[in-house]
Amino acid sequence: MLKQFDRRTARARRHRRVRVRVQGSGERPRLSVFRSLHHVYAQLIDDETGRTVAAASTVQLSSGKKDAEAAAAVGRAIAERAKAAGVTSAVFDRGGFLYHGRVKALADAARESGLEF
Repeated sequence: MLKQFDRRTARARRHRRVRVRVQGSGERPRLSVFRSLHHVYAQLIDDETGRTVAAASTVQLSSGKKDAEAAAAVGRAIAERAKAAGVTSAVFDRGGFLYHGRVKALADAARESGLEF
């Protein structure tokens, strides 16, 4: 009997595989990205203390769009909030998603705005 492919568990498996290697610290937090059907969320997380340093999403920006431009706006916003929190570099965690489309647009915009990873 064939098993039905579950996207959620496949993404969780990929994310666990990435998280084995990617660890955020106080001076270099983890930039975690989550992409839903309607929104894109980004957080800077210090894994040593379990604290969120900064966060941004399309829900907060309320642009009404759900495309790569909206993801780029989130990337610029998280870079600005990281500078305000005193963070200049981060470790990128794509969250099990492919580095393509909205995830790539967010990462490129954050890099252009001065966040190093």
